Formats: sequence, C-alpha cells, structure tokens
Amino acid sequence: MTNTLLEKLPTLSDGDLNSLRANATRLSETGSKKQKDAAAELLPAIEEETAARAQAKVEKAAAAKAARPKARKKVPAKVEALDDAA
Repeated sequence: MTNTLLEKLPTLSDGDLNSLRANATRLSETGSKKQKDAAAELLPAIEEETAARAQAKVEKAAAAKAARPKARKKVPAKVEALDDAA
C-alpha cells in the first residue's frame, strides 16, 4: 500500500497531502508496528513533496513579480519662478 501512496503523492492536492502527513505522523507515534513502518517510509517522501511544492510556489511568485512592469518614478514638475507670472 505504501508504494501506491508514494506514487500518488505528486497527484494529491495540498490539503490531501497535509491530511496524509498528519495521519502518517499520528500513526508513527501511536500505530501498530506495521503502521509505524509504513508511516516511517511515507513521511520523508511527504516532506520532500511538500518542500518541492513550497519551492515551486516561491519560484512562481518570483517569476510573476519579475514579469510585472516596474513602476515609474514620478518626477516633480519644474516650478517656474514667480517673476515669470507677473
């Protein structure tokens, strides 16, 4: 079963991945020997997938920021001398 879950990790939504991590963490602490072994196999892969997704989000945000046009600085208009107005 763990192999099947390992294969499915990239296809899981972020919410499902977080739920799986919570369940695997819980089972690694309170489960049977078989459950603890399965959780021990899954947790590093879950953490790796989570880290990869976080890095991808950072890179996507950086790319979006770089793609935005830079704001132009507003240059104050020259103020002519009051003598010219008279």
